[in-house]
Amino acid sequence: MFAPFPQLYPLTDVALSGLSHAQQVERLCEGGATLIQLREKKLSTLEFYRQAEAALSVARGRGARIIINDRVEVALALGADGVHLGQDDLPPEAARRLLGADAIIGFSTHNAEQARQAVKLPIDYLAIGPIFSTDTKPETAPTVGLKGLSAVRLLTGTIPLVAIGGITEANAHEVIAAGADAVALISTLLSDPSQITQRTRIVLSSISK
Repeated sequence: MFAPFPQLYPLTDVALSGLSHAQQVERLCEGGATLIQLREKKLSTLEFYRQAEAALSVARGRGARIIINDRVEVALALGADGVHLGQDDLPPEAARRLLGADAIIGFSTHNAEQARQAVKLPIDYLAIGPIFSTDTKPETAPTVGLKGLSAVRLLTGTIPLVAIGGITEANAHEVIAAGADAVALISTLLSDPSQITQRTRIVLSSISK
């Protein structure tokens, strides 16, 4: 899997950045990202497949790994590094059967009980959030907070724990200190497309101190 799990886990967003997934991956990689999730809720499967194929090519050339959000069939067809699943997506057991033992499978949780159940699943990491309030996904669950994150850390043992939701360069270090192995970021990195590479470097510097 990872030794160790990378501390920064960016997610792409075409609507927010105004850039294709490949363009975002290129700029994120230039900033030092090594694991990137392609998150796409609006494009058709065919259009997303085409964009993900281009993004995967960019990542391969830079030694980065690509995780596909939700769409297991796209991850399978492209031979992507893995898939990230939500509570209402294909069960991780089914994704594992389709993608095989070497695929990276992540799973979203939103509270301690979901996290407790998730560690029993055939996954490689779990995400918990939102840690803080976020505008990127306004319909999301109640915030977990730093105390909630620390509680989840105690429940999940050694499985990599990714924190998401409202995390910025100003609070990312606190989130890592509270028990997360990695922080997943969207708007902090992508809101100004001309600054993606620089923002990525700044966040990496803030969490490695």
